[in-house]
Amino acid sequence: MRILLIEDDTMIGKAVHRGLAQAGFTVDWVTDGRSAELALANGVYDLAILDLGLPKKDGMAILTSLRGLGNSMPVLIASARDTVRDRIAGLEAGADDYVLKPFDLDELVARVRALLRRHAGSGSPILKCGALALDPVRKVVLRDGEAVELSAKEFAVLEALMQRPGAVLSRQQLEESVYGWGEEVGSNAIEVHLHHLRKKLGSGAIRNVRGVGYRVSED
Repeated sequence: MRILLIEDDTMIGKAVHRGLAQAGFTVDWVTDGRSAELALANGVYDLAILDLGLPKKDGMAILTSLRGLGNSMPVLIASARDTVRDRIAGLEAGADDYVLKPFDLDELVARVRALLRRHAGSGSPILKCGALALDPVRKVVLRDGEAVELSAKEFAVLEALMQRPGAVLSRQQLEESVYGWGEEVGSNAIEVHLHHLRKKLGSGAIRNVRGVGYRVSED
């Protein structure tokens, strides 16, 4: 899952970026409102963490513009603006959650996971599809109840597919979900990950829809 972190404080940004990456998320980080708008225009993010007091364009203006365009991507405001009026304004403008600085990093990660589950229409933290079960918190994958060891990228590819059961994702969509800015992506990297996943999970676990992309099997 790919997250856009919009935070101008270097110390906070580094800590959140590191914590989210350690939790298994792909994270891109921008430090001003204009850069945030450009990044959001790509439409590749599953969630944004938004500071409000940003240079070049205020976070509330970014949120209002995003919702005005009909973009329903989850947005979690992380701000030092701590009055009830500020929190109400953020939520009324379309934020899905609001946390106050300073915050506990583990709580932030838990809130991110909860928002992603809610957006996907699932109340359970465990993703299930056919014989597969994936726990994004413990980084565990089970096939017919047996644990399967995956690399970090293999896990990320499988999670992207299981977040959208039945949906066909193109190679580009999988790359955008798994790789962040500055990461080198080989021309056949996704195919290699999928090959390894099929070897570990069974050849029928992930289907190739010719000319379109890939989906996780629900059989």
